[in-house]
Amino acid sequence: MEPGSFRDRNGRVVYTAEGVFRLLSDHALRQWEALSKTLFFQRLMSDGKIVETERVHPEPRALTHGIDGNWAAVLKHRTVPFVSYPYEWCFGMLQDAALLQLELLRAALDEDMILKDASAYNVQWIGTRPIFIDVPSFEEWEAGEPWIGYRQFCQLFLYPLFLQAYKNVSFQPWLRGQIDGIDPEQFNRLMSLRDLARPGVFSHVFLQAKMQARYGSSDKDIRTTMKSVGFHKNLILSNVDRLRKIVRRLSLKPRESEWSDYERFHTYTNEDLERKAAFVRRAVHSRPWNLVWDLGCNTGAFSRIASENARYVVAMDADHLAVERFYQALRSEGREAILPLVMNLSDSSPDLGWRGLERKSIVGRGKPDLTLCLALIHHLVITANIPLPELVDWLAALGTDLVIEFILKEDPMVRTLLRNKADHYDDYDLAVFEGSLSASFEVIEREPLGNGTRILFFARNRVRTG
Repeated sequence: MEPGSFRDRNGRVVYTAEGVFRLLSDHALRQWEALSKTLFFQRLMSDGKIVETERVHPEPRALTHGIDGNWAAVLKHRTVPFVSYPYEWCFGMLQDAALLQLELLRAALDEDMILKDASAYNVQWIGTRPIFIDVPSFEEWEAGEPWIGYRQFCQLFLYPLFLQAYKNVSFQPWLRGQIDGIDPEQFNRLMSLRDLARPGVFSHVFLQAKMQARYGSSDKDIRTTMKSVGFHKNLILSNVDRLRKIVRRLSLKPRESEWSDYERFHTYTNEDLERKAAFVRRAVHSRPWNLVWDLGCNTGAFSRIASENARYVVAMDADHLAVERFYQALRSEGREAILPLVMNLSDSSPDLGWRGLERKSIVGRGKPDLTLCLALIHHLVITANIPLPELVDWLAALGTDLVIEFILKEDPMVRTLLRNKADHYDDYDLAVFEGSLSASFEVIEREPLGNGTRILFFARNRVRTG
């Protein structure tokens, strides 16, 4: 069972060798039957905006071992290649996911249905295409009913986007630190008087925070009160349209990060870059790969090479602006085989949520069979103080084959890292590296680059091949 689905009393997600299944209660089955008859659902599923879903007819009890509840039906969903979470997305990804959520809500309301929640975790990615996966979130709209998911939309979409666009503060640590998103009262304290004049802040932050402060602990049933006075659908539609306009106009403050303009400022010669690309291409084409990780992808040149012979590539970098630039480039090309993520490998995504089960660590979501680790290990060892043998052991434990680059201390990039640090990094040594590598990997190819301070390795994992 997918632990992240336990909060929904009317459905459970189950993984089997045959795919992804969802158990439905009697209530959820009635909602599914209504949804499956709508035009918007079929259209948006055909457009790839809602995950492909069909009702199947295995006995529910065949999937319910150890799962409490009375289940009336089973849906089968298309499997996404790799699960990611909002705290791993760049600004543009969260923005596009928010716009998708609002598009679906508006389309549903046109046929008298609504989204009962607005969690960012209901969106996944096929490359750079966002896709909505929580089909049972669609329910029939009752006349007078407000949009209950509005606050959740603000906490998991709007406030994080405001944080980055208006305050130039990365939202990823906030979403990772609070699985339910940023609380309205908490976010309101971050807004200055000047911020109140920014689009959306007064109505969606200030007023909502005041409403929460006034009614949050009240025993008054606000939802029933709003319904009784007649919360017209047009009010929801107007709010959705305003939110779409606000979200669409948000943008990052233009600035360059350390790696977002990597192609212009790296220290490789053109000849070395060509040799490096050829080396990576030989490894990539040595056999087909199912899942490739590109660690420290920068703006994705080698992720693109990996995608030539891999079913799917997950490209990760700690620099959110580099990932943003890569995402926008892939998006403009319509690429669906590369997923760019914001990821600091020295502090990668852990298990989170209730009992540490709701959101899986990056390793727990699917290990790669090939990993690219290029121009990265000197940063992890010298900047993040990860012992070199420990780093190689971690890579070995993934069970992955490896394309890795070792950069000697004499290289200008390493000298820059050591400029203001005492050199206590005796383990950062070529002999130590090769010894650690050979303990778990068989080196297939080794190539020094022309400058003499950088060496490429293609290595097979002994555990996987053994």
